[in-house]
Amino acid sequence: MSGFESSKLNQLILALKSLPGIGAKSAQRIAFHLIQNNKPGMHKLATALQDAADQIGSCQQCRMLTENDLCNFCQDTSREANQICIVESPVDVLAIESSGSYRGQYFVLMGKLSPIDGVGPSELGFDLLEPLIAKGTLNEMIIATGMTVEGDATAHLLSLLARKHDLKASRLAFGLPAGSELEYADSNTLSRALTGRNDIPMDI
Repeated sequence: MSGFESSKLNQLILALKSLPGIGAKSAQRIAFHLIQNNKPGMHKLATALQDAADQIGSCQQCRMLTENDLCNFCQDTSREANQICIVESPVDVLAIESSGSYRGQYFVLMGKLSPIDGVGPSELGFDLLEPLIAKGTLNEMIIATGMTVEGDATAHLLSLLARKHDLKASRLAFGLPAGSELEYADSNTLSRALTGRNDIPMDI
Protein backbone atom coordinates (compact mmCIF):
# COMPACT_ATOMS: atom_id res chain seq x y z
CA MET A 1 0.00 0.00 0.00
CA SER A 2 2.95 2.31 0.51
CA GLY A 3 3.15 2.94 -3.26
CA PHE A 4 0.11 5.26 -3.10
CA GLU A 5 0.89 8.89 -2.43
CA SER A 6 -2.36 9.51 -0.53
CA SER A 7 -2.36 8.22 3.03
CA LYS A 8 -6.15 8.67 3.07
CA LEU A 9 -6.41 6.30 0.12
CA ASN A 10 -4.23 3.79 1.96
CA GLN A 11 -6.49 4.07 5.00
CA LEU A 12 -9.60 3.50 2.86
CA ILE A 13 -8.12 0.43 1.17
CA LEU A 14 -6.99 -1.04 4.49
CA ALA A 15 -10.46 -0.44 5.97
CA LEU A 16 -12.13 -2.18 3.00
CA LYS A 17 -9.62 -5.03 3.18
CA SER A 18 -10.62 -5.70 6.77
CA LEU A 19 -14.12 -6.73 5.62
CA PRO A 20 -14.78 -10.49 5.21
CA GLY A 21 -14.27 -11.78 1.68
CA ILE A 22 -12.44 -8.69 0.43
CA GLY A 23 -8.76 -9.08 -0.41
CA ALA A 24 -6.18 -6.45 -1.29
CA LYS A 25 -7.04 -6.28 -5.02
CA SER A 26 -10.80 -6.11 -4.41
CA ALA A 27 -10.27 -3.39 -1.79
CA GLN A 28 -8.24 -1.36 -4.28
CA ARG A 29 -10.90 -1.71 -7.00
CA ILE A 30 -13.71 -0.69 -4.67
CA ALA A 31 -11.75 2.29 -3.35
CA PHE A 32 -10.87 3.51 -6.85
CA HIS A 33 -14.44 3.06 -8.07
CA LEU A 34 -15.90 5.02 -5.16
CA ILE A 35 -13.42 7.88 -5.46
CA GLN A 36 -13.51 8.15 -9.24
CA ASN A 37 -17.16 7.45 -9.96
CA ASN A 38 -19.32 7.72 -6.88
CA LYS A 39 -18.38 10.48 -4.43
CA PRO A 40 -22.06 11.01 -3.43
CA GLY A 41 -22.31 7.28 -2.74
CA MET A 42 -19.24 7.50 -0.54
CA HIS A 43 -20.89 10.16 1.61
CA LYS A 44 -24.08 8.07 1.93
CA LEU A 45 -22.02 5.00 2.84
CA ALA A 46 -20.03 6.96 5.42
CA THR A 47 -23.24 8.29 7.00
CA ALA A 48 -24.83 4.83 7.05
CA LEU A 49 -21.75 3.32 8.66
CA GLN A 50 -21.59 6.05 11.28
CA ASP A 51 -25.30 5.72 12.10
CA ALA A 52 -24.97 1.93 12.35
CA ALA A 53 -21.95 2.19 14.63
CA ASP A 54 -23.73 4.69 16.89
CA GLN A 55 -27.26 3.29 16.95
CA ILE A 56 -27.25 -0.49 16.39
CA GLY A 57 -26.78 -2.75 19.38
CA SER A 58 -28.05 -6.08 20.66
CA CYS A 59 -31.59 -7.02 21.70
CA GLN A 60 -31.75 -7.27 25.47
CA GLN A 61 -33.67 -10.54 25.23
CA CYS A 62 -32.34 -12.53 22.26
CA ARG A 63 -29.17 -10.58 21.27
CA MET A 64 -30.33 -10.00 17.68
CA LEU A 65 -29.05 -6.75 16.15
CA THR A 66 -31.50 -3.88 16.66
CA GLU A 67 -31.79 -0.15 17.24
CA ASN A 68 -34.23 -0.72 20.12
CA ASP A 69 -34.15 -2.46 23.49
CA LEU A 70 -36.08 -5.37 21.95
CA CYS A 71 -35.80 -6.50 18.32
CA ASN A 72 -38.78 -6.93 16.00
CA PHE A 73 -38.88 -10.70 16.60
CA CYS A 74 -39.09 -10.31 20.38
CA GLN A 75 -41.74 -7.59 20.05
CA ASP A 76 -43.90 -9.68 17.70
CA THR A 77 -46.64 -11.16 19.90
CA SER A 78 -47.92 -13.33 17.02
CA ARG A 79 -44.84 -15.56 17.17
CA GLU A 80 -44.96 -18.92 18.97
CA ALA A 81 -43.88 -18.51 22.59
CA ASN A 82 -43.19 -22.19 23.27
CA GLN A 83 -40.26 -22.69 20.86
CA ILE A 84 -36.83 -21.10 20.86
CA CYS A 85 -34.29 -21.50 18.07
CA ILE A 86 -30.64 -21.04 19.04
CA VAL A 87 -28.36 -19.75 16.27
CA GLU A 88 -24.75 -18.65 16.03
CA SER A 89 -25.21 -15.28 14.32
CA PRO A 90 -27.82 -12.70 13.23
CA VAL A 91 -27.26 -13.83 9.63
CA ASP A 92 -28.58 -17.27 10.63
CA VAL A 93 -31.83 -15.70 11.89
CA LEU A 94 -32.40 -14.10 8.48
CA ALA A 95 -31.60 -17.41 6.74
CA ILE A 96 -34.16 -19.31 8.84
CA GLU A 97 -36.77 -16.58 8.39
CA SER A 98 -36.33 -16.80 4.61
CA SER A 99 -37.28 -20.50 4.77
CA GLY A 100 -40.75 -19.55 6.04
CA SER A 101 -40.82 -22.71 8.19
CA TYR A 102 -40.39 -21.25 11.65
CA ARG A 103 -42.47 -18.79 13.69
CA GLY A 104 -41.02 -19.17 17.18
CA GLN A 105 -38.53 -17.24 19.29
CA TYR A 106 -34.80 -16.83 18.70
CA PHE A 107 -31.61 -16.54 20.70
CA VAL A 108 -28.38 -15.44 19.03
CA LEU A 109 -25.14 -16.75 20.52
CA MET A 110 -22.94 -14.32 18.56
CA GLY A 111 -20.41 -17.10 18.09
CA LYS A 112 -19.74 -20.71 18.99
CA LEU A 113 -17.90 -22.51 21.76
CA SER A 114 -14.13 -22.23 21.27
CA PRO A 115 -12.06 -22.43 24.47
CA ILE A 116 -8.83 -21.92 22.54
CA ASP A 117 -10.16 -18.51 21.45
CA GLY A 118 -11.51 -17.68 24.89
CA VAL A 119 -15.16 -18.20 23.87
CA GLY A 120 -17.12 -19.97 26.59
CA PRO A 121 -20.71 -20.00 27.88
CA SER A 122 -20.52 -16.45 29.25
CA GLU A 123 -19.37 -15.05 25.89
CA LEU A 124 -22.24 -16.89 24.19
CA GLY A 125 -24.85 -15.26 26.44
CA PHE A 126 -25.82 -18.30 28.52
CA ASP A 127 -26.45 -15.92 31.44
CA LEU A 128 -29.30 -14.41 29.37
CA LEU A 129 -30.50 -17.66 27.81
CA GLU A 130 -30.95 -19.66 31.00
CA PRO A 131 -33.46 -17.24 32.60
CA LEU A 132 -35.53 -17.42 29.39
CA ILE A 133 -35.62 -21.21 29.67
CA ALA A 134 -36.29 -21.13 33.42
CA LYS A 135 -39.53 -19.18 32.89
CA GLY A 136 -41.21 -22.45 31.94
CA THR A 137 -43.03 -21.13 28.86
CA LEU A 138 -40.90 -23.12 26.39
CA ASN A 139 -41.42 -26.75 25.43
CA GLU A 140 -38.71 -27.09 22.77
CA MET A 141 -35.21 -25.76 22.13
CA ILE A 142 -34.23 -26.01 18.46
CA ILE A 143 -30.45 -25.99 18.20
CA ALA A 144 -29.41 -24.53 14.85
CA THR A 145 -25.65 -24.34 15.22
CA GLY A 146 -23.43 -25.16 12.25
CA MET A 147 -22.39 -28.73 11.46
CA THR A 148 -18.78 -28.06 12.50
CA VAL A 149 -16.66 -29.30 15.41
CA GLU A 150 -17.30 -26.05 17.27
CA GLY A 151 -20.98 -26.14 16.34
CA ASP A 152 -21.27 -29.71 17.65
CA ALA A 153 -19.60 -28.74 20.94
CA THR A 154 -21.93 -25.77 21.28
CA ALA A 155 -24.96 -27.96 20.53
CA HIS A 156 -23.87 -30.43 23.20
CA LEU A 157 -23.54 -27.67 25.80
CA LEU A 158 -26.98 -26.33 24.86
CA SER A 159 -28.53 -29.79 25.13
CA LEU A 160 -27.13 -30.10 28.66
CA LEU A 161 -28.72 -26.77 29.54
CA ALA A 162 -32.05 -27.97 28.11
CA ARG A 163 -31.85 -31.21 30.07
CA LYS A 164 -31.16 -29.26 33.25
CA HIS A 165 -34.55 -27.58 32.82
CA ASP A 166 -36.41 -30.67 31.48
CA LEU A 167 -36.76 -29.01 28.09
CA LYS A 168 -36.96 -30.99 24.85
CA ALA A 169 -33.94 -30.29 22.64
CA SER A 170 -33.77 -30.94 18.90
CA ARG A 171 -31.18 -30.11 16.27
CA LEU A 172 -31.36 -29.32 12.58
CA ALA A 173 -30.02 -32.26 10.64
CA PHE A 174 -31.74 -33.35 7.42
CA GLY A 175 -30.35 -31.57 4.40
CA LEU A 176 -27.44 -29.86 6.16
CA PRO A 177 -24.08 -31.44 5.21
CA ALA A 178 -21.33 -32.00 7.79
CA GLY A 179 -18.91 -29.09 8.04
CA SER A 180 -21.44 -26.58 6.72
CA GLU A 181 -22.37 -23.15 8.05
CA LEU A 182 -26.06 -22.30 8.37
CA GLU A 183 -25.85 -18.93 6.61
CA TYR A 184 -24.79 -20.60 3.31
CA ALA A 185 -27.72 -23.00 3.15
CA ASP A 186 -30.55 -22.19 0.74
CA SER A 187 -34.08 -21.62 2.02
CA ASN A 188 -35.39 -24.96 0.71
CA THR A 189 -32.64 -26.88 2.51
CA LEU A 190 -33.32 -24.96 5.72
CA SER A 191 -37.04 -25.63 5.43
CA ARG A 192 -36.40 -29.39 5.17
CA ALA A 193 -33.91 -29.23 8.04
CA LEU A 194 -36.42 -27.51 10.30
CA THR A 195 -39.17 -29.98 9.41
CA GLY A 196 -36.89 -33.01 9.84
CA ARG A 197 -35.02 -31.88 12.96
CA ASN A 198 -33.87 -34.62 15.33
CA ASP A 199 -34.53 -34.90 19.04
CA ILE A 200 -31.43 -34.84 21.21
CA PRO A 201 -31.63 -37.68 23.77
CA MET A 202 -31.83 -36.54 27.37
CA ASP A 203 -29.24 -39.11 28.47
CA ILE A 204 -26.29 -37.96 26.34
